[in-house]
Amino acid sequence: MGALETDLLVIGGGATGAGVAWDAALRGLRVVLVDRHDLAEGTSGRFHGLLHSGARYVVQDPAAARDCIAENRILRRVAAGCIEDTGGLFVTTPWDDPQYAELFAAGCARNGVDCEEIDVARALRSEPRLNPRISRAFVVPDASIDVWKTVRAMARGARERGARVLAHHELVAIERAGDRVLGAVVRDGRGDELRIHARITVNAAGAWAGRVALLAGIEGVRVLPGRGIMIATNHRLVNTVVNRCKPPADGDILVPIRTVSVIGSTDRLTDDPDDQTVHPDEVKLLLDEGERLVPGFRRARLLRVWTGVRPLFDGDRAQEEGGRRDGESRDITRAHALLDHGLRDGVAGFVTITGGKLTTLRLMAQQAVDAACRQLGEQRPCHTDTEPLPGSRSGRHLALGDRLARKEAAREEQLICECELVPRSWLELAIRQAASSDLDDVRRQLRLGMGPCQGGFCIYRAAGILHEVGELAAAETNASLRAFLQERWKGVWPVLHGDQLRQARLDEWIFHGLLAVGRLPAGEART
Repeated sequence: MGALETDLLVIGGGATGAGVAWDAALRGLRVVLVDRHDLAEGTSGRFHGLLHSGARYVVQDPAAARDCIAENRILRRVAAGCIEDTGGLFVTTPWDDPQYAELFAAGCARNGVDCEEIDVARALRSEPRLNPRISRAFVVPDASIDVWKTVRAMARGARERGARVLAHHELVAIERAGDRVLGAVVRDGRGDELRIHARITVNAAGAWAGRVALLAGIEGVRVLPGRGIMIATNHRLVNTVVNRCKPPADGDILVPIRTVSVIGSTDRLTDDPDDQTVHPDEVKLLLDEGERLVPGFRRARLLRVWTGVRPLFDGDRAQEEGGRRDGESRDITRAHALLDHGLRDGVAGFVTITGGKLTTLRLMAQQAVDAACRQLGEQRPCHTDTEPLPGSRSGRHLALGDRLARKEAAREEQLICECELVPRSWLELAIRQAASSDLDDVRRQLRLGMGPCQGGFCIYRAAGILHEVGELAAAETNASLRAFLQERWKGVWPVLHGDQLRQARLDEWIFHGLLAVGRLPAGEART
C-alpha cells in the first residue's frame, strides 16, 4: 500500500470540497483532495446552475438569504469567469398569492438583498415569453454559474500551490487512534490502495457526510438527502433567471445556463443519497409549472432530465421528529452546518462541513479551514474573498457568445461537438489531462455531447480520438463509449416526445444500425 502525508485531507470533490482545498492551499497548508468519482459528479454537478441572490429565502430562511447575498457579491469578483450576470426576476403569476409580494419586498429590504420593483410592461419587454398575465415583477441580482468550470478552477488553483487532487479514489476506511482521526485509506479504479496520513481530515462529502462520519466512528451527523429533478430545454426560453414570487415550491424557477434553460426543481426526502429516480408525475409537474411561467413550455424541445440530492442538515430537529423521512423538505433550512468534532464529540483531527448552497461554497470552505487551523493551533488568514480563481483574474464575466467568438478566431480548427462548439484541441488536451478514460468525465469538463443531439453526432468521433490520444485498447474505448451513451439515455428517455424523440430514433440508427455499438467487444473503461 502506498502512503502520503499531508496537513489537510479533504473527502469530497464537489464545490465545497474543492473550495476547502483551494482555501487551505492559499493558506500554505499541504492538501490532498479525494473523491470516489470525478470532480463535481455528485450534488454540485446536478443542480440548475443558479447563483442565488438570497431573494428566494428572505421570508422563510433569512439566515440562508443573508449568506447567499454576501457570497453572491464575493463570487462575482473572485469567480467572474464562471458566472454569467443574467440578473433575476421574481414575478407574481395568476396562481400566486398577491399578498406574498409585500412580504417578499420587505424581506429583501430586511436582509440586504438588492430588489427593485419594475413595471410589468418592462418585465415583458425584457422577457417576452413570460406569462403576459403576471401582475408584479421584481429585479434581483441572481445569476447563473458554470459549476464544473468553478470546481475545476478551484482544483487547478489548489494544484498550482502544491495540492494533490485524486479523483476516482474511493474512501475505504478512516483511520483513528483513540480520540483522534489520523487520516484515511482510499482505493483507485485499479484496486490499488493508498494510505493518507493527515493532521486534519475534513469531511466535505455533502449528502454522504453522515456515512463518512460513521466510518470515523461518529454518530449523529444527520444529513437528510433531499432528492429533486430538473429538466433542460434545448435553447434559452429566457435570458434572465425567472422565479415565481411565492414561498419556495416545486418548479418555480427557470434558469438560463449556457445554451439551455433549466426548470427546477422538485423536492422529496429519500433514504439514499445515490437515489437518481425520476418519477413520471414529477416530470409532469415541472412541465405544468413551466407552462405557468412561460406559456408554450410544454411544446419546447426537452433535452433531458436529471436528479440531484441536496445535503440538508437538520440537527437535533431530525432526531426529535423521527428522521423526517417522508414528504417534502422545504421547511428544512438551506443554511450550512460546521461540526468541529473535537468540540462536539471529543474526536480531534476531524471536521464536517455540510448543508448550504453552491452559492455559499466559499464561506463554507473558509469556516471549515478556520476550524482546521484552530485544531492545528495555527493562525493562517483566509484569502479566498480577495484572490481570484484561475481564469477569473481579468474580472470579466462569462458571456453566452464566448465559445463562438473563439471558434471564429480559429476558423480552420476541426469541431468535434458542433452543438457546444468543442474543437479537437480542447478534447485532446482534456484526454491527456484526464484522471480516467471516462468520456463522461470529459463531458463535464468541456460540455461535450450536451447539446440537442446528446452526443449523437460527436461522441463516436470523440471515442476515436480517445482511442488514439489516450492510447486505449479498442475494448476499453468501446466500454467508455457505451457507458457514455447509457448515461445520456438515462436522462433522455423520461422526456422523450416530439423533436427529441425523433433525435433519439436517429441516434439509435447511427449507433445500432451503422456502428453496431451493442455488439462491439468491450471490457471495462480504465480509471
